Amino acid sequence: MLVKTYGYAVTGINATQITIEVNMTTGINFFLVGLPDSAVKESQQRIIAAIKNCGYKMPGKSITVNMAPADIRKEGAAYDLSIAIGILAASEQLKTDLLNDYVIMGELSLDGELRPIRGVLPIAIKAKEEGFKGIILPKQNMAEASVVEGLDVYGAENMLQIIRFLNEEGELEKAVFTRDESQQNQLQHDFDFCDVRGQDNIKRALEIAAAGGHNVILIGPPGAGKTMLSKRLPSILPELSIQEALETTKIHSVAGKLGKQTGLIQQRPFRSPHHTISDVALVGGGGNPQPGEISLAHNGVLFLDELPEFKRTVLEVMRQPLEDRVVTISRAKNTVEYPAGFMLIASMNPCPCGFYNHPEKQCVCGPGVVQKYLNKISGPLLDRIDLHVEVTPVPFTELSKAPAKEKSKDIKSRVINARQVQKDRFKNRTGMHSNAQLRTKDLQVFCKLNEPSSLLLKNAMEKLGLSARAYDRILKVARTIADLDHAENIETNHIAEAIQYRSLDRSGWAG
Repeated sequence: MLVKTYGYAVTGINATQITIEVNMTTGINFFLVGLPDSAVKESQQRIIAAIKNCGYKMPGKSITVNMAPADIRKEGAAYDLSIAIGILAASEQLKTDLLNDYVIMGELSLDGELRPIRGVLPIAIKAKEEGFKGIILPKQNMAEASVVEGLDVYGAENMLQIIRFLNEEGELEKAVFTRDESQQNQLQHDFDFCDVRGQDNIKRALEIAAAGGHNVILIGPPGAGKTMLSKRLPSILPELSIQEALETTKIHSVAGKLGKQTGLIQQRPFRSPHHTISDVALVGGGGNPQPGEISLAHNGVLFLDELPEFKRTVLEVMRQPLEDRVVTISRAKNTVEYPAGFMLIASMNPCPCGFYNHPEKQCVCGPGVVQKYLNKISGPLLDRIDLHVEVTPVPFTELSKAPAKEKSKDIKSRVINARQVQKDRFKNRTGMHSNAQLRTKDLQVFCKLNEPSSLLLKNAMEKLGLSARAYDRILKVARTIADLDHAENIETNHIAEAIQYRSLDRSGWAG
């Protein structure tokens, strides 16, 4: 007897339907074909034990399991349940009436208990698109799949419950997802800008960065507040839209980073990897390519503390994702793409000892050491960072003052208004949502300068020794500053403020 069950293979953040065909003939053999990896091949022993421990018989016949299409590699233990149900149906221990309506996936333990699997959200989305009525999964994956509207999501603790459900002898728990908009809009952040004393110029720079989606680097001595300020950036970013939330959740689902009770990720990610991270861990990869930190930070913030301490090779692999907002991982057998649309915020000391340009302490670094330290960060990488902000220590008089009255939610309201202006401006530009994404040809359209502004920028380029790459960045930042001021055109004060955020481009900055 021939029976078909259905599962999915996840490549990148997309899923491809896999048909599990189980055929039984006379004989005693077990064949598993269709390009399975070692984990799938080992499923035979798990399936035999699970079927027997659930009180059913492993048929004494020749069993052939084909996983089609055969040119897609099947990886992991998620197909255990699909194959086991197919064997029981092919041996007539299970009704086949409902098999064509449901995707059935899960990892089996030897006693028939179900263990959670990765990539459930992209699987559920694709199952809905391809017309399946529902999906049957381990109970731990229910919340994740319930995000998909119009798809019945059932969860089970063991295989026996699923057998009874398919035989119409029992019910499975059905997941229900409700997105509470009021709760979503009141998400609490652990860090708030009202806790920060002084540093008004840094707060302003981060507000501009949040409003335009700009990358930022903070340069200052130890203890000046670089990390403290960076951790507060997510609190002023707009909330995730439903589309952004789905995309972000898909990435974390594929990486296996979702908690058991997590449905939809509703807060923008904030990833802060240690400087010892490898290039594969940062951008993704491996034999079975997995998303890296830059993809896990998609639609959120990637914070790199002590930037020069990261290996040069690690930093250089970020250049292409910063530009294209996607990372492509190529292997001999396949190529996968992961989204990587993140805001980069980095921090660094101005020199190895940390006290170059300090108002009170003396720098002890030798001649040329400061420039050598700064040169650890390549020009092409700096080219992709819009704001270079100098952070100075907060004096005692500021520290002793009461906390700031302006809270993150107040700053966020201005950021949201500026983002809406950009959304309306770029409504006819596919894939463009913020000023940071402006290309050179777009600057001529959206960042036109009047004569005084153009003259100011020209003089700044000449007198401050600003590099050519600073030109585009200044225009983008000035456009965002104008949006925050509700100004239709870029004025001289907007250009002037944008110029001061190019510290590392000034010739002689490092002495």
